[in-house]
Amino acid sequence: MIRTFVIPAAIVLIFLSVAATLMATAPVLAPSSDLPAPLTVRVRTIETESIELKVHSQGSVMPSTITQLIPEVSGRVTWTSPSLVAGGFFEAGQELARIDDLDYRNALDRANAALKRATAEVEHAKYEYGRLRSLAERKLVSRSALENGLRAYRVTQATFEDAQANFEQAKENVKRTTLRAPFTGLVRSENIDIGQFASRGQAIATLYANDIVEVRLPIADRQLAFLNLPPLRNGNFPEVMQPVVKLSADYGGQTREWHGNIVRAEAEIDTTSRMVHLVARVESANDSQDLSVGLFVNAEISGLAVDNIVRLPRSAIRNDNQVLVVDRENRIRFRDIQPLRLYKDNVLINAGLAPGERVCVSTVQTAIDGMAVNPVAESTAQAIQG
Repeated sequence: MIRTFVIPAAIVLIFLSVAATLMATAPVLAPSSDLPAPLTVRVRTIETESIELKVHSQGSVMPSTITQLIPEVSGRVTWTSPSLVAGGFFEAGQELARIDDLDYRNALDRANAALKRATAEVEHAKYEYGRLRSLAERKLVSRSALENGLRAYRVTQATFEDAQANFEQAKENVKRTTLRAPFTGLVRSENIDIGQFASRGQAIATLYANDIVEVRLPIADRQLAFLNLPPLRNGNFPEVMQPVVKLSADYGGQTREWHGNIVRAEAEIDTTSRMVHLVARVESANDSQDLSVGLFVNAEISGLAVDNIVRLPRSAIRNDNQVLVVDRENRIRFRDIQPLRLYKDNVLINAGLAPGERVCVSTVQTAIDGMAVNPVAESTAQAIQG
């Protein structure tokens, strides 16, 4: 009886008392906070600056003056200058080619002889008319004889003027047998040689001046607002309003630079690209290194000077032209800004931010207005990463 009821009941009571003791002495866990840790972000303290806006473009160098060497008389070519080859250099007034002048010197001699004959005839007619007029005053000749003398004098005078004009033309033709350079420059191409026949009015070479070169630069019409340009009415800009342009290119294993001015804008806007073409001019006298025709160059045009500009990385801009400002309580606030332009990896802002404010420059995937953050100054964050 005792084994059946008493002993099992005693065992159960012992286990119940032990369980009650363990439950009574168990430690109580304090509830944990459900607030997440603030997100660490990089911030930049706003500083304003004054900058000069730049507009970039590209183009190829072209000669400002290009012409064709065209003989004004026909004949066989008897001599060509060593400079009359593709790439040859010449000075203004230098002889480039000669045409056989035998026929033209003969024509000059004949014209000279005709002029002498006409001179003698007009002198005789003038003397004869003077003699007849003297006789007519004394009533010794008829009026018709006087009028015939006057007519003869006028005819010989016209013959003399015609002979004089022919002589001048013949003399000019002799000069034209020598072809001279109209300016200092280089030969682009030539298609004549000694012994060939050159026809009047047919080009024998193409020349261009190298003292002044030009570069045609396409500019988007919206970028014209960043340049201090006068109204584009007549195309040419006054000298005092010509923007400065810096041209650069890698040539011969070196990076070279040239400086010039924007002198004009082309009259029409490209209907396909909506580009306005500005023309930069560089004078060789302004640079120690000549700017070769055909060279492809990069152009940096100096534009407007603006004040109170904030420069931020592009990554700081969110949709609808907004940035994330971190207030004094280290909370994110959305702020509308007015961007002036995107330039390289930065955005230039001219309204919406004040000096001393902190702007988040980290990429935040999900930002909520009023969200707490742990701001770290941009310079400090870069030092830690370095």
